[in-house]
Amino acid sequence: MRTVDRLIVRAPAEPMFDAAADVERWPERLAHYRWVRFNQRRPGGGIVEMAAVRPFGPLTWPVWWESEMWIDPPRREVRYRHVRGITTGMDVVWSVVPCGPQETEVTIVHTWSGPAWPLIRVPAAEWVIGPVFVHGIASRTLAGLARAVESAHG
Repeated sequence: MRTVDRLIVRAPAEPMFDAAADVERWPERLAHYRWVRFNQRRPGGGIVEMAAVRPFGPLTWPVWWESEMWIDPPRREVRYRHVRGITTGMDVVWSVVPCGPQETEVTIVHTWSGPAWPLIRVPAAEWVIGPVFVHGIASRTLAGLARAVESAHG
């Protein structure tokens, strides 16, 4: 399974990268995040626990996962490897690339071989979890952070 979410943000790259890396503030900025907390800190990242909801009209589906997180400022990348939850083994890369002084391209790539479920591993990942949940949450996260950064930078 591979999902790609990409957006051009009308703001400089540095504040967008800072917002992407400052995961503990995501629940303040993003209505669909229930909590984000570090269970273990280390320089440049640590083990982070995240919980969000995936809205379906008036209903919401709660989701939860724990990831090892690495922040790479020179590359403007934030990387995750899911270590607990249904998406264990998923790799995520946030890339923040300047397109000009006031424009930034942000890309989130999720790759995963699927859950440890015999027979339905691939269909579950490619038909449901990836497009419905991963893309559904990632696209909202990216759009919400973009709005927050754009409003703070004119």
